[in-house]
Order: sequence, then C-alpha cells, then structure tokens
Amino acid sequence: MLFPLDWAAEPLTAALTLASRARALIVDLRDNRGGDPDTVAFVCSYLLDERTHLNTMYWRSGDRTEQSWSLPHVPGARFGGSKPLYVLSSDRTFSAADELAYDLQQLGRAVVVGESTRGGAHPCRGWTVHPHLEATVPTGRAVNPVSGTNWEGAGVRPDVPCPAAKSLGHAHELALARLAD
Repeated sequence: MLFPLDWAAEPLTAALTLASRARALIVDLRDNRGGDPDTVAFVCSYLLDERTHLNTMYWRSGDRTEQSWSLPHVPGARFGGSKPLYVLSSDRTFSAADELAYDLQQLGRAVVVGESTRGGAHPCRGWTVHPHLEATVPTGRAVNPVSGTNWEGAGVRPDVPCPAAKSLGHAHELALARLAD
C-alpha cells in the first residue's frame, strides 16, 4: 500500500535515501493495491530532478480540478531523474499504484515491466440503496498532463510485457544491459 504520508513519509524517506546511491532501481508494485495520491507524488519526488506536474484530478462536485506535482524539496537524497528506473506491475496493481506506474511511464521516466494493471483511475463513492445492494459511482477522474487521459478500465500497459512472476528477472536483465552501455 501507498499509505498516507503521515504514516509513510519517514520510512519512505529512509528507503528512498538509501536507494539514492544505486546505479539503477526496480520498484515492485506487483501486489500494491493502491493508497494515497499524495504518497505517489512524494515517491515521484525522489525519482525526478525537478518539480513536475504528475496528474490532475477532475472532481464532479463543484466542477473543479486539483493538480498533483512532485515536491521541489525532499528530505534525504534523491535517486534522481536520469538513472535507469523500472517499475514492476501485475493484474493486482491498482489505484494509486496504477497512478505511480502511469505517471512515471508517461513522463518517460520509467520502464514498466510485467502485466497490465487493474485500471483504477476514478475515485468512487458508494451509496447503500438496499441492505444487500450498494451503488458505486465515480466522483472524479484522473487526467494525465502528458497523455490527456488515464488508465481507468484499461490499466497501465507495460513497456515490456511478461508474466508478473518473471518481471523482476526481466527488469534486472534490462538494468544490467543499460548499465553495461
């Protein structure tokens, strides 16, 4: 999970600062079911060199938008925006994890390796209409500033398709080949 920042900022800072010295990085989102969009922006901030527009949420209520940007400053050290970065995905990757993979892919920052994700880009709200029936309705939609669309329903399509169980090996081979250049 990409837990809310008040829980996750400290351990993410420690992990991403530790990873900042690596020559290449593989981020495993294969079993990540989602979480907080602010945490997506926080993680992206360590993987980019400068403040970058990541996503815009359109909300039906009030016909308004909210932009999501990477942070201009992060605690600890950045991995940065030029070293090889690979994101592992599966059909279990969902919601905010979809967004992390999609944002980095659309920016040309990461190579997504694995399976298409589940495709949850629209926040929803549920209403009980009967004791045994709930209606779930999207209340907004993500709009990527690069593609002008999102991953809802279709999922994030990998750049290097392969079974999720083999994606770590493939990404590792890709990283070693790129570092050998």
